[in-house]
Amino acid sequence: MSAPGPGADLLARVRERLAHSATVLTPDVMAAALRAECGGVLGDTDLLDGLAYLETELVGAGRLEPLLADPAVADVLVCGPHRVWVDRGAGLECTDVVFEDDDAVRRLAARLALAAGRRLDDAQPWVDGHLPAGPGGRAGSGIRLHAVLPPLAHRGTCISLRVLRPATQTLDSLIDGGAVPAEVAPLVRRVVAARLAFLVVGGTGSGKTTLLNGLLGAIDPAERVLCVEDAHELDPVHPHVVSLLARGANVEGVGEVTVRDLVRQSLRMRPDRIVVGEVRGAEVVDLLTALNTGHDGGAGTVHANSPREVPARLEALAALGGLGREALHAQVAAAFLSVAIGSVSHSVADGVLGSCCVRLRQCYLGCSGWWGFSRCRVGVPSGPSRRRRGGSRRGLCGGVCVPERTRLRPRAAAQ
Repeated sequence: MSAPGPGADLLARVRERLAHSATVLTPDVMAAALRAECGGVLGDTDLLDGLAYLETELVGAGRLEPLLADPAVADVLVCGPHRVWVDRGAGLECTDVVFEDDDAVRRLAARLALAAGRRLDDAQPWVDGHLPAGPGGRAGSGIRLHAVLPPLAHRGTCISLRVLRPATQTLDSLIDGGAVPAEVAPLVRRVVAARLAFLVVGGTGSGKTTLLNGLLGAIDPAERVLCVEDAHELDPVHPHVVSLLARGANVEGVGEVTVRDLVRQSLRMRPDRIVVGEVRGAEVVDLLTALNTGHDGGAGTVHANSPREVPARLEALAALGGLGREALHAQVAAAFLSVAIGSVSHSVADGVLGSCCVRLRQCYLGCSGWWGFSRCRVGVPSGPSRRRRGGSRRGLCGGVCVPERTRLRPRAAAQ
């Protein structure tokens, strides 16, 4: 896309002038700069064309703004100047958006990085950050930014934008919409009511956050829920939710606050439940510690394609926090329940966890592929439940909810 109206040289000079200005780039400021550079001789049509071009080049996400404003768009992916892809929930599709050259893509990437409080240049050729929501709440809770510059990105600057919109669906709406099978709904409610810890597991875009959000909305309104996230995505329909958001280091490399830091801080905030939006690092150690020190009913999401992969995934994450394999298994066994097939409806009821014996390393409850329970060692001793804070009862607790990619539908029960 070439510079319209006033001409490329004039607009380049205006762009350079505004780039060194500390003034907020409003339309009036850009119009004044245009007139100053052209000596005041500029027709209305050329002025409007020039303003539109400058806004695209200097403000926000530029020519990607219409894509980000589309409520159906979840991802916008730029692969060099001539390939821009979007995902509206049905897979990636190529758009007709193009840039003049790779320098234009690089300028946009650098501008977005600066807006996220990050640095992007030849010395730091990649960036990972979070852009705040646009005017009027556009783009929901903001945008997750990632960009890579050449020569690391061989075919041109790459920009990946994930639009973050808070999950607001309730458990009832998920059940009514068929996302949660009706035959599994009573179990789900009992798991929440019994204050059992659980993980929601699935691949990217499978609906983990949506399902977790619905489950959190089913928590007793009298409980205080602490949600720790990288970016604000959880927005359960619950009267007492406290959201803590991590942040990265600034351009000087200081000021970072990690999810692990916030999990530790949440322990001092009188939580009834601690929820980690996405467990993907050493914070798994602190979450397990919290679950084993009187904070029942915790939850989180983990990237894995099936419950069978969860133990290995947790081992890898725990290693980042210095927790060995055996210690992790002991922590998980104490924090998460494994339930055998056929024992579910009798194991969790009215806040009481009955005894059960598990003989399988991997079990599914009637709807394998939707709801599964994983464990780290064979054999769970049967015995009486123990009383915990808030009047709930729990034994060895924890389940793994596994949403499928598009719709959570039951499959044949595991044998």
